[in-house]
Amino acid sequence: MYRRAFLATATAAGATTLAGCGSIESRAIDVPTIVSERPQGSYVPSHVEGMDRVGSVTAGPYELVVTYSYPHRFWTVTGTASERVPLGDDDSLHLMATVRDRETGLVVPEVGLSVTIERDGSLVAQETIYAMLSQTMGLHHGDNFTGLEDGRAYQLDVTVGAPTVRLTGAFRDRFSDPVTASLSYSFDSGAVNDLRFDRLDRAGERGALDPMGNAIAGATAPDTATLAGRTATVRAGDIRYIVAIRSDAPPGIDAGPYLAVIPHTRHNRIRLSRMGLAARLTGGDGLTETQLTRTFDPDLGYHYGTTLSVDPTGRTLSVPVETPPQVARHEGYETAFFDISTASVQL
Repeated sequence: MYRRAFLATATAAGATTLAGCGSIESRAIDVPTIVSERPQGSYVPSHVEGMDRVGSVTAGPYELVVTYSYPHRFWTVTGTASERVPLGDDDSLHLMATVRDRETGLVVPEVGLSVTIERDGSLVAQETIYAMLSQTMGLHHGDNFTGLEDGRAYQLDVTVGAPTVRLTGAFRDRFSDPVTASLSYSFDSGAVNDLRFDRLDRAGERGALDPMGNAIAGATAPDTATLAGRTATVRAGDIRYIVAIRSDAPPGIDAGPYLAVIPHTRHNRIRLSRMGLAARLTGGDGLTETQLTRTFDPDLGYHYGTTLSVDPTGRTLSVPVETPPQVARHEGYETAFFDISTASVQL
């Protein structure tokens, strides 16, 4: 049901429950409590929130799509630890930005992204916002923002830094400089409150919600039939891997057989970024082990790759996860992609 209808129902039925509540986090009519006994993996969250668009703009090689939703809790990740960022009483909205390459439509990985909000030339907020993963909203950058006044017009300046991954092919010279794009936005609390807000009966079940609209466009793993070379797929926990072996490395890398690994979410095929992955080949002449380099290529997209010094045919490839995805998580993903077992596949 929509939040407005739920508010009317809950206010009549649950006024006693609300007495003495302080923060937004404790108001049951606003945000359901976190699922108790959450699975250690991807699960259906307590609720689903809609989103709407502030606007889209092109700047340099990028297309930026800026959207908003209700303020909501999320979890940051540092190493193997996660920490919840709670809601604040004065949070105005959750602001999100998706960065795509203008030519290919691929989501550009591992960029730094900051947002400056001004009103009538005066600074209202300035934040470097988090890279985030959401079941329904895909791979984006986002954060909760405070201090917006109803009915007031604001200028949003979004600055995108150059990707910190290895760039290959036509991407080698495309993303060299930071760019800033500007959008106008009039904050309307009524429009925020009219967004979809559904409590879910399946909360806590293993699985994931379907993405909304084109939220994951440009961020999904490819169909293996579209990839050149030999391919294989394997799953470990909530991560699926596409493994591609090519006779030639992408332009800009030392020549030789090339191994590309594309980890993605089990349910929605969203590519997983900012991981530490290794490749271990056994069989043949013994053990060969190397680190995989995070790489962005026009053909393979975002992947983890290396040039091979041996022929992998007939060998067993193992992919240990040394560092889980270093991205913030929306509810339902905050316990996922940790303690992943090593995936292995025969090549």
